[in-house]
Amino acid sequence: MNRPDRPLQAVNLPNEWHPGSWRSRPALQMPTYPDADALAEVQDELRALPPLVTSWEILALKQQLAEAQEGRRFLLQGGDCAENFGECSSDIISNRLKVLLQMSLVLVHGMKLPVVRVGRFAGQYAKPRSADTEVRDGIELPSYRGDIVNGPAFTAEARIPDPRRMVKAHARSAMTMNFVRSLIDGGFADLHHPEYWGLGWVKQSPLAGEYQKMVAGIGDAVRFMETLAGAQVHNLNRVDFYTSHEALLLPYEEAQTRQVPRQWGWFNLSTHFPWVGMRTAALDGAHTEYFRGIRNPIAVKVGPSVTPDQLLRLIDVLNPDDEPGRLGLIHRMGASQVATKLPALLDAVKRDGRRVLWICDAMHGNTESTSNGYKTRRFDNIRSEIEQSFDIHAAAGTRLGGVHLELTGEDVTECIGGARDLTEVDLGRAYRSAVDPRLNYEQALETAMLIVRKHAQLNPPVVA
Repeated sequence: MNRPDRPLQAVNLPNEWHPGSWRSRPALQMPTYPDADALAEVQDELRALPPLVTSWEILALKQQLAEAQEGRRFLLQGGDCAENFGECSSDIISNRLKVLLQMSLVLVHGMKLPVVRVGRFAGQYAKPRSADTEVRDGIELPSYRGDIVNGPAFTAEARIPDPRRMVKAHARSAMTMNFVRSLIDGGFADLHHPEYWGLGWVKQSPLAGEYQKMVAGIGDAVRFMETLAGAQVHNLNRVDFYTSHEALLLPYEEAQTRQVPRQWGWFNLSTHFPWVGMRTAALDGAHTEYFRGIRNPIAVKVGPSVTPDQLLRLIDVLNPDDEPGRLGLIHRMGASQVATKLPALLDAVKRDGRRVLWICDAMHGNTESTSNGYKTRRFDNIRSEIEQSFDIHAAAGTRLGGVHLELTGEDVTECIGGARDLTEVDLGRAYRSAVDPRLNYEQALETAMLIVRKHAQLNPPVVA
């Protein structure tokens, strides 16, 4: 990961802010730890551990996101709905990386733009819940809030919030990051050999021919450039790759927030690109207070209930100096509401001249339950929301600069539809998510291809 080519504009330190100032605000979605002293001890331990990312990586990403705001890059943000400790394995991590690399290859080839690659991993261990407790067979227990908080087993012991899990989450995140860095630095993402990224589906999928054609095209282009240059193009051996997670568990985030030598301000060094969810983005809330003070690029989930005035006031708090690359707005309206809810927000932000990166999350607004009890998402609705979002931005004179997707590199059956036309009956075959349904590797790649087609439709090539 390289340092930024040019400095970002200077901004002011936020007034009366420190990493723990969020404690004076209402804190939603927080677990209740039974032992305050044990929690404090864990936070002290976390403060002494090495950081997971560096400040220069964070600033490099902020620079790339600033370029995405200007239409010179496109953001691909994707990964698991919620990581769990048991899946911190080499196969799962490498498959997750493969599918994101495959998607970015399709986007680069089709959109003719550099892609900013951000994974939803190495820290995505906390999940918001709609209720504090869960009832089964007349027994009420605390809700499962992700492996960083408690265990998924429906027992009183497993559901007690345990602060020691934060240390384990830090360790698992470090293992994941170290393995990803090793793969990237070792040439795993080498554009000279994109065929190495293949997963088992390539031979059987209806999309195989189209993907293989793209791979061949990339290989031919690389060889052509190197023939002209008379030498190997070495910067194609690796790519920049960044991490993100929902910064939900504020005691964990606070303990990872640090000052660094030769930089002003505070950085959350647990991830490059934290975001705040729709449930916790209240203007006077603890999460907004925490986010306003860190120098990382940040994002906010924006749902159909958000009004233009609410959004503008939130932007005032989170990016008062209109810093390039600072703020992403991840709209997640649902296919049935995006056409009625999104335009007013785009118009308000454009009218006030706010500098943001618009990102489409076509997953979270399209969740439903099937007749056989599975939580799922229909691929047709995911596709519809993405395509509608491109059209709505084009009509508003704004720019859709990225997508945010829950996906996996595994052969799961959690979302209905796609190239293989999965049905409700298929869900039981390989439904593995403990929280939300994810696109499988084939559906994820199909999503990248539909983004390319929609972009080409809105940006036809200029004929001389």
